[in-house]
Amino acid sequence: MGITVQNLTKEYGAQRAVDDISFEVKTGDIVGFLGPNGAGKSTTMKIITCYLRPTSGTVHLDGYSIDEHPNEVRKRIGYLPENNPLYLEMSIVDYLAYSAELNQVPKSRIQGKIRDMIEMTGLTRERHKLIGELSKGYRQRVGLAQALIHDPDVLILDEPTTGLDPNQIIEIRSLIKEIGKEKTIMLSSHILQEVEATCDRIIIINQGKIAADSTTAELKRRASGAERIKVQIAGTGGSVGDALLGLPAVAAIDRDHDEKDEFWMVDAKPNQPAREQIFKLCVEKNWVLMQMTPVHTSLEDIFRQLTNKNG
Repeated sequence: MGITVQNLTKEYGAQRAVDDISFEVKTGDIVGFLGPNGAGKSTTMKIITCYLRPTSGTVHLDGYSIDEHPNEVRKRIGYLPENNPLYLEMSIVDYLAYSAELNQVPKSRIQGKIRDMIEMTGLTRERHKLIGELSKGYRQRVGLAQALIHDPDVLILDEPTTGLDPNQIIEIRSLIKEIGKEKTIMLSSHILQEVEATCDRIIIINQGKIAADSTTAELKRRASGAERIKVQIAGTGGSVGDALLGLPAVAAIDRDHDEKDEFWMVDAKPNQPAREQIFKLCVEKNWVLMQMTPVHTSLEDIFRQLTNKNG
């Protein structure tokens, strides 16, 4: 079951949190939904899951509209919100039974579904504890279990690995990929490496608008024309930055350092011979060029480029 978002807008007074966005998530896709804080990620997810009504535009799940068929949409979606609201005084088993009843799981299947979800999410040893006694990581697992309890076609996961340690993150990543073989998944995360390892496709939203929508590989190919170079020059004083920035092929520079040395991160203009110009500059200035290394373009670099360009 796929998701179709059409011209979606959400306004809070004068603030436009989501600004006329459109995209599709195909059946069986695992899509990462990224953006800085306040970009509109959670608002979009809340609209898709019928927790919020849009100001304009709509969302369809396989023909069911959030406006005309909200109950049908809710039946087909499992949702893990960013702040994972739980009843802390309930035990895990009781909470999952309650969630199953709310989602109209037949009574004859509830106990079996609880056993399956507890095993799937790694809660077996904690199953009889009160939710209030659990660590944040285990509470996330309970939230994921409730999102899956009614076997939905679509999963919407807002920061699903919040509070998990590295081993737990790897386990949840494997679980999401396994679930993604049968379900459509849309997830947000601030851990960009996690998104890169888990998702088939990435949508980046910034200031309420779609800034990019592509596979990770395609995003990197698109960014590769604008090279980033690590440059270290010895014994030059404070004039290096101005000289580098004055080169025709250089778009921007950042001064940086590691434990031992200071260096410059140089962003080249697309398809420009920045390395050649830097080398010639050093020869002309009689500067000692200690290092000039192309930097691999990461998802984090692409994210920064796309979300910082408007300030």
